[in-house]
Amino acid sequence: MLHVSNLTKRYGHLTALSEVSCSIRPGEVLGLIGPNGSGKTTLFECLGGVLPADGGAVSENGRALTADERRARIFYLPDAIAPWPAQTVRWALDFIAGFFGGVGDVSDTGRTPEEVVRELALEPLLDSPIGTLSKGQRKRALLAIGLLTPQPILLADEPFDGLDLRQTRDVAQTLRAHSAAGRTMFLSIHQINDAARVCDRFVLLSGGRVCGEGTIDELSATAHKRGDLEEIFLALT
Repeated sequence: MLHVSNLTKRYGHLTALSEVSCSIRPGEVLGLIGPNGSGKTTLFECLGGVLPADGGAVSENGRALTADERRARIFYLPDAIAPWPAQTVRWALDFIAGFFGGVGDVSDTGRTPEEVVRELALEPLLDSPIGTLSKGQRKRALLAIGLLTPQPILLADEPFDGLDLRQTRDVAQTLRAHSAAGRTMFLSIHQINDAARVCDRFVLLSGGRVCGEGTIDELSATAHKRGDLEEIFLALT
């Protein structure tokens, strides 16, 4: 288990994250829920090593992890990026597979590139340059890249953004399957209904602060309110 303790990030007089604490459990799908501007991306960037935090720690079994140890455990997949825009999807997946262990090999996640391509229905896109893909197509290609990385924890920022209903359901099933195989998924999601369908537990973030953590039943008990995740979130924030 990884534990985030009192993580804080400031931009001048603005506090984007204020003493954020939560736990990340092995093999779970953990949802980071909050409106735009709540600090979700900033939290992921700090956890993924993109931004330096101004305070707090990430620990494992009671010991704070170094930056190198965190990079070995966490892979951060940002939203709205287009890496290697002139290269094809096939090239990008082969590059990632080769970088982390050899083209065609089974990765530490237990999946080959071919399996991930099938899971995310990427066959028609393999020879398309990444820069020419639509938002939803690019999202699925990026998720394939993330799923081929060997770190045991994958942080995915808005994994369902740009996907239609069927694609959202298929991607959710793929993420659940990887979680069942032992990969921990920490997903930043602003659509609460999507989060409720795929996640085991939730971290509720509002104004840069954690206002709840747990399963729907645990959050319901904390809020003293029965209902769906949306109603519970509104009650706690």
